Amino acid sequence: MDLSTTYLGLKLPHPFMPGASPLVDDLDNVRRLEDAGAAAIVMHSLFEEQITREEWFHFRATEMYRESFSEALSHFPKSESFALGPDEYLEQIARIKATVSVPVIGSLNGTTPGGWLNYARLIEQAGASALELNLYTIAAGADDSSEAIEQRAVEMVCLVKEAVRIPVAVKLSPFYTGLGHFAHRLDEAGADGLILFNRFYQPDLDPENLQVMRTLALSTSSELPLRLRWLGLLSGRVRASLAVTGGVHTDIDALKTLMAGADAVQLVSVLLRRGPSHLKTLRAEVAAWMEAHGYESLTQLKGNLSLRACPDPQAYERANYMLVLQSWNAHEKVPQ
Repeated sequence: MDLSTTYLGLKLPHPFMPGASPLVDDLDNVRRLEDAGAAAIVMHSLFEEQITREEWFHFRATEMYRESFSEALSHFPKSESFALGPDEYLEQIARIKATVSVPVIGSLNGTTPGGWLNYARLIEQAGASALELNLYTIAAGADDSSEAIEQRAVEMVCLVKEAVRIPVAVKLSPFYTGLGHFAHRLDEAGADGLILFNRFYQPDLDPENLQVMRTLALSTSSELPLRLRWLGLLSGRVRASLAVTGGVHTDIDALKTLMAGADAVQLVSVLLRRGPSHLKTLRAEVAAWMEAHGYESLTQLKGNLSLRACPDPQAYERANYMLVLQSWNAHEKVPQ
């Protein structure tokens, strides 16, 4: 079975790879991922806040205005909140690159154009074959217009593309007002790939102790339909490669994303639950399903249920919303 694909211009034997996760902090896990056949190794993010914090430390060591430093530093997360500092992050990329023979994809996470984006070039110099630009942000300010948020993102993509020669993928959230239009703007700005979607980790509330709590919940297959819709809507309509992350746990999940138009499938939660070796199992299950259904290559299957190829394009659009709401049988017995 020919599962080969092209993602970010990289020729890969198949579309399956670990997404950004703590697995890459341990070289033994990285080796296990390669042994399981990972098509690429994706680093977790290096955050804008980490880099800015390091710059403050440098400022403290070289400038005399130290009385203001503690107050300024309090705006940044503590260094121990991150597994790898900026320098260690670059060193880990180099170590992974020396350990495995598959492409290594770095990741920068931030929200504003600025000097921290210089790390894109450093990530490239450390040996990364490609870069994810993670645009995770909470538009909480009343003065943040959707136009301004999108414009900052486009500027960041342009700055990074000017700084590096390696491909750049943009990791998106689904919460842009006009996601299709924004995807086209990123495409025109030179983004080599779009990753759908970032998972937003929502805070919870502790009523007894009056605290806002951090919560981490791994994904489930129930999160996949939103990603399928936008894969299907964008497939064949943008030049950029398309990758999916979040909600892929079974072979059927993976097949759905490929039929919607994904060029790459990133796995995180299922690997954290079942271990790196599950990547090999999932790939084998997908190949077996395709063979049983008469497919000889991924090319035959990919995008055959995208909007452009779907026999019922209304299933992706507003008509689906209306029909689903009307599909409940009014005669079904409702629990009393």
